[in-house]
Amino acid sequence: MSNQQEEDFYYTAEDFVDDMDEDNHGRAGGDMDADEYDMLTKVTDTSSAQARKGKDIQGIPWERLNITREKYRLTRLEQYKNYENIPYSGEAVGKECKKVEKGGNYYEFFHNTRLVKPTILHFQLRNLVWATSKHDVYLMSNYSVMHWSSLSCNLSEVLNFSGHVAPTEKHPGSLLEGFTQTQISTLAVKDNLMVAGGFQGELTFKHLDRKGVTFCTRTTYDDNAITNAIEIYDSLRGGINFMASNNDCSMREYDIERYQLINHFRFPWPVNHTSISPDRRLITVVGDHLDGLLVDSQNGKTVAKVVGHLDYSFASAWHPDGRIFATGNQDKTCRVWDVRNLSMAVATLKGNLGAVRSIRFSSDGQFMVVAEPADFVHVYSTTADYRKRQEIDFFGEISGVSLSPDDESMYIGIWDRTYASLLQYNRRHTYTYLDSYL
Repeated sequence: MSNQQEEDFYYTAEDFVDDMDEDNHGRAGGDMDADEYDMLTKVTDTSSAQARKGKDIQGIPWERLNITREKYRLTRLEQYKNYENIPYSGEAVGKECKKVEKGGNYYEFFHNTRLVKPTILHFQLRNLVWATSKHDVYLMSNYSVMHWSSLSCNLSEVLNFSGHVAPTEKHPGSLLEGFTQTQISTLAVKDNLMVAGGFQGELTFKHLDRKGVTFCTRTTYDDNAITNAIEIYDSLRGGINFMASNNDCSMREYDIERYQLINHFRFPWPVNHTSISPDRRLITVVGDHLDGLLVDSQNGKTVAKVVGHLDYSFASAWHPDGRIFATGNQDKTCRVWDVRNLSMAVATLKGNLGAVRSIRFSSDGQFMVVAEPADFVHVYSTTADYRKRQEIDFFGEISGVSLSPDDESMYIGIWDRTYASLLQYNRRHTYTYLDSYL
């Protein structure tokens, strides 16, 4: 992945006002004064009831702007620059893309809160939002890991990396001196466990039900050491492990109970994302290469390759059935694969705006959630053979997307200088008269 960090690559709320000023389109036909600017950029929360009455889910006052939402959407589609390592990879994907019907309605808007301000450190890494229940969400906001409770509407700081962070427990191999001003590039939270990965290969582990930090280590002192992705999972032996994918062409597996490195697999290119199969026997590995790999989780040997993407990949995920997995690429596609026949993708699904940065399957296997770098999250129906999808449409860079373990809630982090927020969608249910007797 690229060594660049933040770029001025996204188009934010201030640009609405800039567009108006450029052509002297203010209300009085001249420049906009401070009071009017404040009114245009004033942000408030949006509830589902307000959205049903016509309020914009992000609180953008379209009625006060001299551009409609529809026209601005077209402008975004025309002007947004998708980052590519292979030039024109997004345009090269053609007839192989599956025709998908829009109009699915699987999750409905519930709430958007401005109190939560998600942020992104690296423009290619978007796994910074995690839901541990339908009410509890953890995310990055500048140097801090924050917890948001949608039940109590309370935002609290879990861990601040702007100063000195050091472990409060002693374990073999832990860096007792800790880290200072750690730039967090990726995050993973599962149950009461949190692992944060840093730009210099730092790994910080914390039990959310304990005070302080449990364990600190550095994966490598290589100059190109950024931690690209982390996955926490139950191991075959009954314990809890996590995998860290790094830019030094490595994937490392750690035992959380003993805080020990148990596997270190090396690859010919930087590893951007890894995900382990439900039976814990195979690992999907994607990175700075057009092809993806399936490797044996015990020895790291390559079992198979998946060929078809036209750029570098940054996302992967497994369907709960253990046969289907998906990969997301900067060629603007998500490709779905079947381990029983890897000669070609089961489905090639193209996005609207840019690279596929994040993929999540629902725990019941009915849906696959695909996030672009900005503006669009797609929810595909797996039971409809990926031919039907719900398109969630907004404005802003996506810091992460997460489904709650019970699939009842979906959270989307939006990074924007003015309209930064956390979107919550809830699972739609259709109840019949007879359901009242259950």
